[in-house]
Amino acid sequence: MHIEDPKLQTELAALAVELRARASLAELTHLGIGGTTDLLRITKHESIPALIALLERHQIPYKFLGGGSNLLVGDGELPWVVLQLAKPDPEIVLDGKFARVDAAADLGRTVTFCAKHDMGGMEGLIGVPGTVGGALRMNAGAYGMQIGSYVREVKLYRAAERQIKILSGDQISFEYRHTSFAPDDMMLAVTLELPSKPYKEILQGIRICNEKRRSSQPLGQKSAGCIFKNPPGASAGRMIDELGLKGLSVGDARVSDRHANFFVNAGTASAKDMLSLIADVRGRVEKAFGVNLENEVVVWNA
Repeated sequence: MHIEDPKLQTELAALAVELRARASLAELTHLGIGGTTDLLRITKHESIPALIALLERHQIPYKFLGGGSNLLVGDGELPWVVLQLAKPDPEIVLDGKFARVDAAADLGRTVTFCAKHDMGGMEGLIGVPGTVGGALRMNAGAYGMQIGSYVREVKLYRAAERQIKILSGDQISFEYRHTSFAPDDMMLAVTLELPSKPYKEILQGIRICNEKRRSSQPLGQKSAGCIFKNPPGASAGRMIDELGLKGLSVGDARVSDRHANFFVNAGTASAKDMLSLIADVRGRVEKAFGVNLENEVVVWNA
């Protein structure tokens, strides 16, 4: 979708919204897959309610984009515009044992920044790609920890109420790869309460996690992380591996040779290719194990 109305473009600029026409979502997602649409970069949180009202008044559909790390976007010209937070300066403010972090901040850099100030607990997230906002939405976790354990407050745009709200941590349900946030809520910032740890101790934990990832994940390839959630008491990757599906491909969409729950774009895969591969693998797992795998990757179909 392309916004051509000069008056509307002027109104967007007045809200401190930067319009990038016909942006490629393939360039904004870790899978390197996706069509084109206008990208609206938001520089002021306070402008979001007015921005949403403006788009709805002009009947322009929209979606919120974070870091694009666990996202599969449809092909071709997309029927909605994309809203994305611009990164502020600074992205992180420390106050004693609390870290106030903008949702647009990079998750890995946030973990490292806090570690250098002797604030630990999130070592397992160091290699998880994407933004802090994305980690919040899916309650990202690894190696026995999850971000929800440290959340004390979340600032968000609540679409259902058309306003910016602040929720305390106990108002939010954090479960395995799931939260109580509504699909159209937009994460804006979070306050984390992190345990005090010596930097050297945190650094050792980070190194251990990085070594595990390097040995088991297709780092350096285009992927969205795990495609499927692990079923209760089971491993999606192990089931896919036991069926001998590593290397299975549809076009350039391929099951990773290193980790069977990572699907990679080995060249110029389309969304259609990746969706076909996902459906094929899900069907084979259900037939062999009686388990219907649930997507962990978020799919935006055109």
